[in-house]
Amino acid sequence: MLRHTARPFAFALTLLALSAQAQPAVPADELKAMLAEVSPARIEARIRKLVSFGTRHTLSDIASDTRGIGAARRWITAELTACSKAAGGRLQVEEQSFIEPAGNRVSQPTELVNVVATLPGRGASKSRVLVVSGHYDSRNSDVMDSLGEAPGANDDASGTAAVMELACVMARRQFDATLVFMAVPGEEQGLLGAAQWAREARAAGTNVEAMITNDIIGSSRGDAGQVDPKRLRLFADGLDPLVRLLTAANANRPATEADTKALAAMQAELLPLLQAGGSEDLPTHQLGRHLKAAAEAAMPGFSVQLIQRRDRYLRGGDHIPFLERGYAAVRISEPFENFAHQHQNPRTENGVVYGDLPEFVDFAYVGDVTRANLAGLATLAWAPAPVKGLRLDARELTNDSTLEWQPSDDPEVAGYRVVWRDTDSAAWQQFKDVGRVTRVTLPVSKDNVVFGVQAVSRKGYASLAAFPLPRR
Repeated sequence: MLRHTARPFAFALTLLALSAQAQPAVPADELKAMLAEVSPARIEARIRKLVSFGTRHTLSDIASDTRGIGAARRWITAELTACSKAAGGRLQVEEQSFIEPAGNRVSQPTELVNVVATLPGRGASKSRVLVVSGHYDSRNSDVMDSLGEAPGANDDASGTAAVMELACVMARRQFDATLVFMAVPGEEQGLLGAAQWAREARAAGTNVEAMITNDIIGSSRGDAGQVDPKRLRLFADGLDPLVRLLTAANANRPATEADTKALAAMQAELLPLLQAGGSEDLPTHQLGRHLKAAAEAAMPGFSVQLIQRRDRYLRGGDHIPFLERGYAAVRISEPFENFAHQHQNPRTENGVVYGDLPEFVDFAYVGDVTRANLAGLATLAWAPAPVKGLRLDARELTNDSTLEWQPSDDPEVAGYRVVWRDTDSAAWQQFKDVGRVTRVTLPVSKDNVVFGVQAVSRKGYASLAAFPLPRR
């Protein structure tokens, strides 16, 4: 092993031999086929159908077959059920109802229904759960107006239609991890449907490895005339919710039993990473890196803007309840937002058309965002579980770096990959495949870079990177 005491030129050659730019492989034929199957025409038809219900306000009519959130929900369930039938029944579709108590934006106890389509995984990874969601409720200028028109074409029929397309395309294939496709209500009233599912998942000990919410993904055009149909925003930060919960706990604020358990789980899982300097390497950050790399590899010319915030400034979406319970969760949104077409009563004033209407949706762009989702979900669902027990040896002063980890019991794991990046880089820059070993020493200083280790499947799919804790 070459150390820094050797000649600098020889050291440089050694480093060059083991390092490469951390570029993902060209997508496999099966992934290419799924990407090609994504249909902007189907997405458009579903967005227009959702708009046709007039309003999908969470507190709107549930009895009508043509108007209100009840009619919209039953149509979503029927569409997903038809996709399941076409795929041989492998997609398990169900309506999961619950009673939301009266609160700030819910005037009385109300039954809400999550529409959940589950594609079971196989083998050793089937307990790993990957969730993708959109919210099917809508609103207008008055968040409590359950009667007025609220077409919600972009917010969030676009996300709902994308999730439905993902479910229908992916149901025809088999994946190692279990995939959950959700259309949830109550987002505009306080993230209610997503919070219910996340709360139940944490209470049941469900291994949610990743969660993506697609919210406002319908337009590539901004309110100042900007146009960028080849970019999306990906909000990924797991530190902010952890800090918020710890601050609340330290202030002795009241918390429910579920909140207390969630906080304890987050402390056990995430605090050691934080204390080891991993504030930018929590599971949510690793998920963001994976999704960006997978989408950009599968869609040349398309870029994912990775933003280290939990959401847009002081705003939120359905990934937040997952973050608050310690799960890796991110939000995908369009590159710009036009607020004349968001949370507005449909109308025309001074020649300006207001309202969240289908004519302001770029259906081809929604198709590309759907493909970006698909690339990230499929490659992660085919990958192994993240490495466990990763340690960075800090017992001696040395400019080399030694990493060690527990062997995986997944028979599909073919080997391991060490990745690293400069501390000011958001994405992995270098990697070395090290085979089926569980300990490796590299001539790279731990003082200057951030390391991770991935498990790699026989087909070449890499897990989310694990961040090493120090071995002292």
